[in-house]
Amino acid sequence: MATHQAPTPEEVGTLSAEAEHLQVRITTPHGDIVFAFYPQDAPGHVAAFVKLARSGFYDGLTFHRVEPGFVIQGGCPEGTGTGGPGYHLKAEFNERPHLQGTVAMARASHPDSAGSQFYICLEDARFLDRQYTVFGQVTEGLGVVQKVRRGDAMERVAIEDAA
Repeated sequence: MATHQAPTPEEVGTLSAEAEHLQVRITTPHGDIVFAFYPQDAPGHVAAFVKLARSGFYDGLTFHRVEPGFVIQGGCPEGTGTGGPGYHLKAEFNERPHLQGTVAMARASHPDSAGSQFYICLEDARFLDRQYTVFGQVTEGLGVVQKVRRGDAMERVAIEDAA
């Protein structure tokens, strides 16, 4: 089980403010997926993702779930969909819709059970709206998202300045 620390309130403030000018680049065998953050809507989830990515947590993890026409999901250190970073995040459900390319945090049945696992919508999935924390949107590489298959690695997950 991973034993990372959740962002402190101070880190949430700092990292979510910084995230206004950041993006994520996920390098896969099929190319890069780039997404922008929604720090105003999900500051805790954005801060947690930034902190984990900067620590190298996601590097080498796989997309363990691929549901054609629905989502790809990764971020489980066990590769099974059962692992996490060692903490849970309080839900930050918001008004952002689940559209193609939406990035949101996966969770178990309890609303406050998200940690490190995230999914990217392959198509619109509006039935998920306000039930999961949406924290980003793919800005480049939607074609790459469509090519991801179960077991494909996130070779590197980098936080970089937005273009």
